[in-house]
Amino acid sequence: MASPTRRAGLWLVLGCLAATLLAGLALKGPCASGDWGDGRQYRRLCYTDIVPLYGTEHLSGGRLPFLQDCPADGGECDEYPVLTMYAMRVAAWAGTSALSFYYANVVLLALAATVTAVCLYVVTGRRALYFALAPTLAVYAFTNWDLLAVMLATAATLAYLRRRDARSGLLLGLGAAAKLYPALLLVPFVLGRFKEKKGDAGIHLAWAAVATWILVNLPFSLASPSSWAEFFRFNSARGPDWDSLWFIGCHLKTGELFCDPGLTRTINVLSFVVFVAATALVWQLRRRRFPDFPRWTLGLPILVLFLLSNKVYSPQYGLWLLPWFALALPDLRLFAAFEAADVAVFVTRFSFFGRYTGIGGLPFDVFEVAILFRAVVLVAILAAWTYRRPESVAESGTEPAAEPADA
Repeated sequence: MASPTRRAGLWLVLGCLAATLLAGLALKGPCASGDWGDGRQYRRLCYTDIVPLYGTEHLSGGRLPFLQDCPADGGECDEYPVLTMYAMRVAAWAGTSALSFYYANVVLLALAATVTAVCLYVVTGRRALYFALAPTLAVYAFTNWDLLAVMLATAATLAYLRRRDARSGLLLGLGAAAKLYPALLLVPFVLGRFKEKKGDAGIHLAWAAVATWILVNLPFSLASPSSWAEFFRFNSARGPDWDSLWFIGCHLKTGELFCDPGLTRTINVLSFVVFVAATALVWQLRRRRFPDFPRWTLGLPILVLFLLSNKVYSPQYGLWLLPWFALALPDLRLFAAFEAADVAVFVTRFSFFGRYTGIGGLPFDVFEVAILFRAVVLVAILAAWTYRRPESVAESGTEPAAEPADA
């Protein structure tokens, strides 16, 4: 039974989380109705993907994603992974308008944030406040559906630390079916088990993740291969996003606010090569300095390097990193720097979009400086993880007691 002090600590975390989510709800409130004719989504910085995607994903009328075609004149839809598309579908059944759809998703995403905070508290205690009080959470909790994947990835980490390897793999597989990024955590988790000379446990974890992802996706890929593959086609063909370093490179080279579409395939290859090479380099540097560091903490630099090297850095991707400040790098100064940079990108991005659409706002150069500032902070996070003496939950003595691994 939890002690009174521990229960009080959890209630503190949940209270702070509620305050942060309410702040986020107030921020997005002016955009919830979908009446954006006056450009309020940029003037009032309340933009959210949830409202327009109710229409563009054709969720009214009960359409089943992947299994029923998009309207012929309605453009492409079903551009998200299966679990996220069906989270949208369930939320759309809660009402018949963009407004009711938005608030149904608020409930769903608030629950995901609560589960994430509880999982972090179980592992790290009050370090969970790194997540619960993050301005990034207030700004982006109700922007897209990334909190579903964050919840599943965090729950998978808790299961891993409690040596529930099959359960951890299952949760990572579900996370990858919502957003592919949790699949990246397979690498450090499996490496961790092999470092402990428990290769069988690592293999069970990997197979559980792969099998879960296949089981979720297989019915849709068989029933409607073309619709199911739209997510992969779309992300392969799209050019660098506004927030990426690749886009800034294009802008600095040409002076134009676009990248040559003919470069997309080359950028796809280069971003993958840079990601793999940089991950290998960071791994080697860390291993030389601290040979016995827990391999699972490699999850933090893997996510940071993915964000730095990828051609897409959607603004809400900052949510992916929040649990890792509690789990692997509890540094208040770096956390504050990342939050300042992430909020700066948020403000300058949507203000620039206002200027871009003709209603006034900051120029792209200011947005560009914010992106570069955030990149510098992410590099500082990498350096701190690589060269600083380990401070993860496992090494600070707060890791849950080892339990028998799953069969």
